[in-house]
Amino acid sequence: MAQKALTPAEMNGFTAEGDVPGDLAALRAATQAWRDGLVKKSVAKMPERKARFSTWSDMGVPDVLTPADVKLDYARDLGLPGEYPFTRGVQPTMYRSRLWTMRMFAGFGTPEQTNERFKYLLAQGQTGLSTAFDFPTLMGYDSDSPRSLGEVGMCGVAVDTLRDMEVLFADIPLADVTTSMTINGPAIVLLAFYIALADVRGIPRTQIGGTVQNDCLKEFIAQHAWLVPPRPAMRIVTDMIEFCSKEVPRWNTVSISGYHIREAGATAAQELAFTIADGIGYVESCLERGLPIDEFAPRLSFFWDVHNDFFEEIAKFRAARRLWARLMKERFGAKKAESMKLRTHAQTAGVSLTAQQPYNNVVRVALQALAGVLGGTQSLHTNSLDETYALPTEEAVTIALRTQQIIAEESGVASTIDPLAGSYFVEEMTNRLEEEAVAYIQRIDEMGGMVAAIEKGYPQREIAASAYRFQRQLEAGDRVMVGVNKYENADDAAATNIPLLKIDEEVQKRQVANLHAVKAKRDGGRVTACLEGVRQAAKDKSNLMPPIIEAAKAYCTQQEICDVLRDVFGTYTDPAEF
Repeated sequence: MAQKALTPAEMNGFTAEGDVPGDLAALRAATQAWRDGLVKKSVAKMPERKARFSTWSDMGVPDVLTPADVKLDYARDLGLPGEYPFTRGVQPTMYRSRLWTMRMFAGFGTPEQTNERFKYLLAQGQTGLSTAFDFPTLMGYDSDSPRSLGEVGMCGVAVDTLRDMEVLFADIPLADVTTSMTINGPAIVLLAFYIALADVRGIPRTQIGGTVQNDCLKEFIAQHAWLVPPRPAMRIVTDMIEFCSKEVPRWNTVSISGYHIREAGATAAQELAFTIADGIGYVESCLERGLPIDEFAPRLSFFWDVHNDFFEEIAKFRAARRLWARLMKERFGAKKAESMKLRTHAQTAGVSLTAQQPYNNVVRVALQALAGVLGGTQSLHTNSLDETYALPTEEAVTIALRTQQIIAEESGVASTIDPLAGSYFVEEMTNRLEEEAVAYIQRIDEMGGMVAAIEKGYPQREIAASAYRFQRQLEAGDRVMVGVNKYENADDAAATNIPLLKIDEEVQKRQVANLHAVKAKRDGGRVTACLEGVRQAAKDKSNLMPPIIEAAKAYCTQQEICDVLRDVFGTYTDPAEF
């Protein structure tokens, strides 16, 4: 006989504040007696390993938790998967219906080389493309710029014009594969290239789907690959959100990114807080533009780091969904459920990879990937074991992809939804992370919002302080990194003998030659007219996307377009306040 389903009112009874099995006062007394008796005797014989147990972010970890310790209103704080506040997942069936997108980061050398890697990964079972660009592209410079010397194709693929985009996605069906592009300052140009490519191929804009990172705020906080100062950068992002909400409805116009904030040294709570605060900044900018919240909010997406502390990371994902849902509903008045859903990509922690004993990185990545899945991510990249030395080889990236596939197909964790819900430890940590994040957000609100906080250097200083504390703990041996400050091998120097991907220094010559060939064939008058169109739009505050798409089709280069934006909006220097 099937069990009767609990009603929300009945579920609401399972709280630390209301009726739970047993008497809470008696439970607290029994727990204290256990500590004073059995635990005290045990510790006298076998002392605990540490004076203080804490997470990777230095949050204290309790020895044991009971229903008396966790404030949990099931209907208010958890609900059911696919329902507000989405703590248990943004889809009703989660991975029972569709696995997360396995989106391995790829990009190196020329567009031809990266196109080959894309096709290889798709053949190995990858389900989405993720594009890494080289540093000149990230900074808005062409491959023939003096600033690009020695960097072309080294940490990603070089893209200078629409011609490079045509080669990069040759023989790849844009209407069938979603594409993620990790680009921020010049994101409007690269997105314009992609839309122009679809136009040229005759693919309706309504059919292309993907994500452009486009998170200018986290660049000023953590990664420092900006194009223009914060306020005009926000104008550019808002233009993109406005345009795509109408013209490219399947496109996620911002991937609000905590990943780089965490990689810079933030704690889990800081990553959560500053990322959500960035999201608030984008929402407020769009509302000031006059865009209805339910028109653009469903296409906002997020991107989280998955670090070493297993339960802390799972709790972070759950807290993020709940916090975002509450903000969208209560602060911004969103009505559609889709506007309240925090949909996210995740990536295992690059900063946790070690050059010492690099095969240990396979284990780290597997645990981090499992945490991301148990946390409910919609998309996942797993780092490769060799990334402390170079961009990954095919063998290394295949192991990283197989890690996800083993979790999906062999571990059983994709068979049930949010399996750790109700764990006293996970729920208590979810609550604590949300509370810490809310406190940070309140301080940022008091400063006038995230742009003002960045201009004051507030998040930068907080992250720097956290990074310093962690490094001191590592050097003192209070925090262990296996193979780095414990369990070292005498022959660790031999680790560099692992196979490495080496970028041919001829890449720059080939890429520059291709760029000059494009410039020689294009219509110079059309190029001049299109760039003037971009300049005029920047000055008169009309939407920048249409003229930049037209400039892309005229084979204007990325730097030519970015130089116009830099000329109109100015450049930015980091205040470097610590």
